[in-house]
Amino acid sequence: MARYITRDQLRSFATELGLVEATRIRRAAASRALAGSTFLSHSSKDDELVAGAIRVLENHGAKVYVDEIDPEMPPYTSEETAALLKARIRDSSRFVLLASKNSKESKWVPWELGIADGAKTPSKIALFPASDSSFDQSWASWEYLGLYNRIAWGKLEGYQREVWMVIDENRNIGVELSKWLSGY
Repeated sequence: MARYITRDQLRSFATELGLVEATRIRRAAASRALAGSTFLSHSSKDDELVAGAIRVLENHGAKVYVDEIDPEMPPYTSEETAALLKARIRDSSRFVLLASKNSKESKWVPWELGIADGAKTPSKIALFPASDSSFDQSWASWEYLGLYNRIAWGKLEGYQREVWMVIDENRNIGVELSKWLSGY
């Protein structure tokens, strides 16, 4: 059975890094080239989870991009901000939404997911659920989130141990996260 990561586990992954390393990871994620990268969409209310999510993704081969400290982003929301975000999403190879109950309240997260949906095939989009418990799906109360694959931890057919995977719950199939990130 697949389990989702909890908010506490993501926080723990970030804490294990230490503040200096977590800050370095976030800065690197905001300044890297988009070719072959993974765009990580998230609510600003989930900032304490971002370094942990980046750590999981990068440990599986991703080059993660986050926008909040991108030096090219304008300091205030404008048409330029929207155009730059559209280009960043389009130019990345994968789109991951750090999905939480905070995502629902965000003004930008649903918009970014909509842009990704228009720019990418569904196979290049995945939700990375972060809940209070590993089986909680309250973050998924938006009906359309069921359209997308999810990143989870568990037993994947053909593997002797539990692995991070991207699963299609509608068809009950999955692929190892590192393979999904590399374009399997």
